[in-house]
Amino acid sequence: MQDTQEAFHCAADAIRDGLRQIGDISYAILPKDLAHALADLKKSLLTSVRNVIDCDLAWIDDRVAGGDKLRQDWQEKCKQHTRNEAPPETAA
Repeated sequence: MQDTQEAFHCAADAIRDGLRQIGDISYAILPKDLAHALADLKKSLLTSVRNVIDCDLAWIDDRVAGGDKLRQDWQEKCKQHTRNEAPPETAA
């Protein structure tokens, strides 16, 4: 079992190292100023995506809180409605 995990981690490390090398090469083939400009553009884009995701997460939290409040209001109205109704008459 230990050998299997070690083999998996070695394979994962090799893949990660290969991807890192490809990434380094993809920037190394560009002129330095262009590589830095491209990196800044990518970081800016990813920051914008993160901001959109953060906004969406906040929107979801607000909707869940609004749903909780609405559910509570409905439950209170239901309780008031059942209290206000007269109990059914029993035929004896």
